[in-house]
Amino acid sequence: MALAKKIDRSAAADPIRVMLVDDSAVVRGLMSRFLEAEDKCAVIASASNGKNALKVLERNDVDVILLDIEMPVMDGLTALPLLLELKPSVQIIMVSTLTTRSAHIALEALALGAKDYIPKPTASEEMRSAKFSDELLRKVTTLGQAARETDPRPSKQSVGRTARPPKPATAEETRPSLYRGKSIVLRDDPVKRPGVIAVGSSTGGPAALSTVVSAISPDVRQPILITQHMPATFTKILAQRLAKETGRPAAEAVNGEVIKEGHIYVAPGDYHMTFTGTPTAPKVKLLQTPPENFCRPAVDPMLRSLGDIFGPKVLTVILTGMGHDGLQGSRQLAGLGGAVIAQDEASSTVWGMPGAVATEGVCHAVVPLNEVGPLITKIATSPGGTV
Repeated sequence: MALAKKIDRSAAADPIRVMLVDDSAVVRGLMSRFLEAEDKCAVIASASNGKNALKVLERNDVDVILLDIEMPVMDGLTALPLLLELKPSVQIIMVSTLTTRSAHIALEALALGAKDYIPKPTASEEMRSAKFSDELLRKVTTLGQAARETDPRPSKQSVGRTARPPKPATAEETRPSLYRGKSIVLRDDPVKRPGVIAVGSSTGGPAALSTVVSAISPDVRQPILITQHMPATFTKILAQRLAKETGRPAAEAVNGEVIKEGHIYVAPGDYHMTFTGTPTAPKVKLLQTPPENFCRPAVDPMLRSLGDIFGPKVLTVILTGMGHDGLQGSRQLAGLGGAVIAQDEASSTVWGMPGAVATEGVCHAVVPLNEVGPLITKIATSPGGTV
């Protein structure tokens, strides 16, 4: 079986090139085995600290770097901007333990240009779990493809394998099959002034959320409800950062609380944030029902519950993220007459979630990131009309 696997892998065409940067040889070894268990990735280099990583990156063609935060000589946060300066197209995923301090640093890294993060399990049994390996592989392959689109290169390098140069992928072929053969068709029906603003995001979301929410006018008084794919600890710190950046009250949602105008509510990690009650007194209902679209919190449960309360008076905003979470809920709200906005492909870190909604024909607008906040303001403060 081992020989067959080796022969099969040697035929893989131009896998995603990965560098591991972690002071633990055990962690590097485990992540390397996970990534190379399939043909999609090849670990071509590793380093035990940020200083060595810079030297290694100078000599190697890398798509994705998995960068630990806590390391001797040069830590991950210090190394991050230097690595991006050396190779701007490289996609960096921070590897962080689930501590308050590490979460603060990881979010700072995302603001400095890291594209995503992955929580480092604390126990060796958890590190070897299928959940960790699946998340690792999904994020590396998705961002690796994004790196290829940003910085295309000939496929002559075989990364130590006998690889036939592949035919260059078209733009449609590099997207999930959900988008193939579909074009963006915008709705032109009148937009109702919303009672709430619901935002969903994932990969690249923390930085996108900062841009969007900071650009929303103080005149917008509707509650802003955010589901960002994040683990516990991280979501609390994300809410604190949004409060500091926007001047609006922002916090993790608390089960049973009545949401207030002018406030930002962030779905807590490991809980779906849903809502019950009436349009004048909507209450938070946190659930630990099974993950949806591989996520908890997920966007779809939030949107479904809001539709039950507000009907067409929900403004839905889908920002950057992998997968298609938010599509089902956006489709339902659009059917009720609610407005839907999606971030455009060029400004998205990954055009999975917004791309799924954009190509479904439920959007009133698909716009660059810097236009999302002003458009929310326009819709939320006008009595109605087209976008």
